[in-house]
Amino acid sequence: MIGIELTPEHPVDRVVELGVEAERAGFDTLFTSCHYNNRDPFVVLTRLARETSTARIGPGVMNPYEIHPVRLASTMGTLSEASDGRTVMGVGAGDRSTLRNLGLADQRGLRSVLETITVARRLWAGERVDHDGTFRAQDASLNYEVERCPVYVGGEGPHMCRMAAKHADGLLFNGSHPDDVAWAREQVEHGLDERPADRGAFDFAAYTSVSIAPDAAAAREAARPPVAFIAAGAPESVLERHGIDTERAASIGTSISDGAFSAAFEAVTEEMIDAFCVAGTPDAVTQRLRAVLEHADSVVVSAPLGPDPDTAIELAKAAVDRAQ
Repeated sequence: MIGIELTPEHPVDRVVELGVEAERAGFDTLFTSCHYNNRDPFVVLTRLARETSTARIGPGVMNPYEIHPVRLASTMGTLSEASDGRTVMGVGAGDRSTLRNLGLADQRGLRSVLETITVARRLWAGERVDHDGTFRAQDASLNYEVERCPVYVGGEGPHMCRMAAKHADGLLFNGSHPDDVAWAREQVEHGLDERPADRGAFDFAAYTSVSIAPDAAAAREAARPPVAFIAAGAPESVLERHGIDTERAASIGTSISDGAFSAAFEAVTEEMIDAFCVAGTPDAVTQRLRAVLEHADSVVVSAPLGPDPDTAIELAKAAVDRAQ
């Protein structure tokens, strides 16, 4: 997979335009990020279903708290129908900073993600489902036939990586530093040891923040917003691995929850950018992506892309091609 993340922080027409450009450039999978304070990802995906023809499309990633997992399964079924089966579902525990605004930060966890995968697959298979776990479903079913789509788990913790390798079709590992991706590969291998043989191939994808531009300083400056979100949600073990102040990262998360985005972005350090984004010139990005792909099977180029998204799409695809 050579994927790209589209962030609905722009008007819908603009995000769809970028998706069409990305497909034309050769990206084979288009993900939309999912945060309540941006535009609705499924509105964008519905438009992409109509205006693209070959690329797979899907949420990257949705959580099972803002939308009931049965509803999510049906939404994905509808999107599959609208796109002639070109769907992939990304599901994960969600962003702690924005879920805090909805009173859901304490509900994040591995179990709900696994239950969502299990229930969705049963529904897509045409079963009636009773479920009583992190969410409830009683005699639930879909009144139309659905083609099962691949399910990728979005995550970065050890248990989530291992669970994905055991149960899902792929992992979207939120990581941009080769050391983090190498660590995640070790967790994936542990999970693959317990993966049933009939579950098929597994794709370990690095969901990598990229900011690319001919001007390295401009690329790094554009990286501040996504790096702020990543640093705020990173486990302490990851922050400590890169020598990042955990209290500073926590304060960034608080600023995001409070809507003080300028303060959050200004608090991002150079060390955070180095740890959580591949930012720089095309040559620098190529070298870093080559190191990432030594450990990952595939890559998703995620926000911010760069200071000029149109130019960045072409530059990023060329960098991925050179890195492979």
